[in-house]
Amino acid sequence: MAEIALRHRFPDGGFSLDVAFSAPAQGVTALFGPSGCGKSTVLAAVAGLLRPQQGRVVLGGATVLDTRAGIDLPPERRRCGVVFQDARLFPHLSVETNLRYGLRRAPRDAQGPGFAEVVDLLGIGHLLDRRPARLSGGERQRVALGRALLSRPHILLMDEPLAALDAARRTEVLPFLARLRDAARLPILYVTHALEEVDALADHLVLLESGRVLAEGPVGALAARTDLPLAARRDAGVLLDCIVSGATEGGLTRLDFPGGALLTTLHPGPAGTRLRVRVRARDVAVAVEEPRGLSTQNILKGIVADIQPAAEGPEVFLRLAVGRSDLLARITRDSVERLSLHPGMAIWALVKAVTFDHRTVAEGAPLHPTAAGGSDALPDS
Repeated sequence: MAEIALRHRFPDGGFSLDVAFSAPAQGVTALFGPSGCGKSTVLAAVAGLLRPQQGRVVLGGATVLDTRAGIDLPPERRRCGVVFQDARLFPHLSVETNLRYGLRRAPRDAQGPGFAEVVDLLGIGHLLDRRPARLSGGERQRVALGRALLSRPHILLMDEPLAALDAARRTEVLPFLARLRDAARLPILYVTHALEEVDALADHLVLLESGRVLAEGPVGALAARTDLPLAARRDAGVLLDCIVSGATEGGLTRLDFPGGALLTTLHPGPAGTRLRVRVRARDVAVAVEEPRGLSTQNILKGIVADIQPAAEGPEVFLRLAVGRSDLLARITRDSVERLSLHPGMAIWALVKAVTFDHRTVAEGAPLHPTAAGGSDALPDS
């Protein structure tokens, strides 16, 4: 586990940072929030590129920073593998030599994946003889990931590694990031302001605002909270951990989740594929009687668990218990009054099969009630 506690105020009354959180020993901990909230500052302090005025950082059981005890290891001794927005490869070296530079930085007794394993994991075997100038942006980032992993770090630090890529290249790299997360078996601290990357990759989420931690916990649990800024987004909703169970005669795909199933027009993979689906609250309608004669494919019986006001306007969030899972529905206060909705009331949740927008799938990723390793996200809107 990585333990991070930092306090720092920039000169002239500028930005101040005051955060404390832990990152699980394996998987992706996403630092998420708007630009300027302190995400990259945290990463710089962990890597040793910024010395905070007060702080303590423990990585892999080793204290690399403790301002009270006078401990401040230099960056090269912290064993952090860092991947930036720009790949920062050596332009005069081949892909293979760039990768082997990472190996040369690894301590002799350090354990980790070998050269061939990393090359296969990231699908870059055909690129080994090329130089960075002959690579696409997505390929360069995959090589940068490989170089960082071959340095056998205690932790991987990724500072918006997809921000400089266009949509096609991001789609290309995301599955490799998911494979890396599952194979590396070490903590990954991942900075992003893109919710689709959080959905696709994160196991743990640290929500930042103005240099402070608003909330942290399993990504699924935070996604479902209506008291956080995430709920103000138009793509607010829950994350469901699903398994593809097969196709219907009508060409739709059935996705099983704890307590129910969804039909979708997408084809994310063969039966057994694990993935995460974001069900947006604005895409969920409710009925107080079992609907008939509708085009909507997904009609899920549930119970109103809670009614909470939305951040602003004449809207509310309904928390709906569907089997062992929760859905959120964003509806008007008028609808609540007209339908006499109240906690404990039986309802039917309606979700169109064309709602889901498949992003990426992580094969073999673990599924748990609030966080899964697979991924499927809806676009920001």
